[in-house]
Amino acid sequence: MATKLGILISGRGSNMQSIVRACASGDIPAEVAVVISNRADAAGLRWAADHGIPTAVFSHKDFGTREEHDSAIVNRLAEAGVEWVCLAGYMRLLSQAFITDFPNRILNIHPSLLPSFPGLHGQRDAFEYGVAVSGCTVHIVDLELDHGPIVVQRAVPVEGCSDADALAARILTEEHKAYPEALARLLGGAWSIVGRRVILASRDAHVPSVADRHN
Repeated sequence: MATKLGILISGRGSNMQSIVRACASGDIPAEVAVVISNRADAAGLRWAADHGIPTAVFSHKDFGTREEHDSAIVNRLAEAGVEWVCLAGYMRLLSQAFITDFPNRILNIHPSLLPSFPGLHGQRDAFEYGVAVSGCTVHIVDLELDHGPIVVQRAVPVEGCSDADALAARILTEEHKAYPEALARLLGGAWSIVGRRVILASRDAHVPSVADRHN
């Protein structure tokens, strides 16, 4: 039976779209059970609905505390039978209670090679710092911002990018590959966390990426 995913978005949800497509193609042994946003005007909600995926909106403005807001979302995820949560451009910090409800089952994608340049402006910070290489990181969410164990990283050269927006666009292309790859790795068999490392069970020496399987 396919693992049920819940995806949280705050905008267009381009990474959500890449996950949905990877599920449909069989690259990820999962199905997206619900897409949830804190913004009713998030463009990704329409895309999800057009693809037959249930959606829900829980505006943080309608709740007195972060914990109350997160509790409503967790309840909706539970109703949908969600086993894994994917943050895909979700611009809200999760409460401790939310993270505790899905221990080591929440993924986030960040547009830098963590631990470098955490926070809201990872692409801009990397560009302004003058790094030669940047990229994206898919990691398991823990109680610290942009901190949990790393599952997948993909690097891009900064050379040729005229500004931070150009770098962000280059990174986004890799994000759309990295998120499905991370899910395929974690849902494809047993794994464990040792220190800060995500260790795949000895299925084989190499778990092919989504890109590998299409080459």
